[in-house]
Amino acid sequence: MSMQQVVADWQEETDLIIQELLADGSDPDAEYTIEHHLASKDFKVLEKAAVDVFKAGFEVSDAEEAELEDGTKVWCFDVIVEAPLEAEGIKQDIETLAKIAEKNKVIYDGWGTYFESDEEDDD
Repeated sequence: MSMQQVVADWQEETDLIIQELLADGSDPDAEYTIEHHLASKDFKVLEKAAVDVFKAGFEVSDAEEAELEDGTKVWCFDVIVEAPLEAEGIKQDIETLAKIAEKNKVIYDGWGTYFESDEEDDD
């Protein structure tokens, strides 16, 4: 799949994810921890991508080894962004990260976040 198709698919998916979170009652005004995922079978290649992502101004998690459904092992890391749940910013990050992924021949594997309650915690 081309980088343009990956970007287009994830930008479309972004609208659906945001709609579903808000429909489930997630707080529209909260700061969200958004985690974009990059992966590669080659640790050294992934490491170079992580450096490029960091140089682009993003927070990068430590790489971890993961196992796919078919048993294949890959290395992956998260790109962590603290931001409002706004499609425009997320879509810009998708495009930036997908370009870095393509340059480094790693996989941009989408993004996710967590439900944020709009209720106050009773601590």
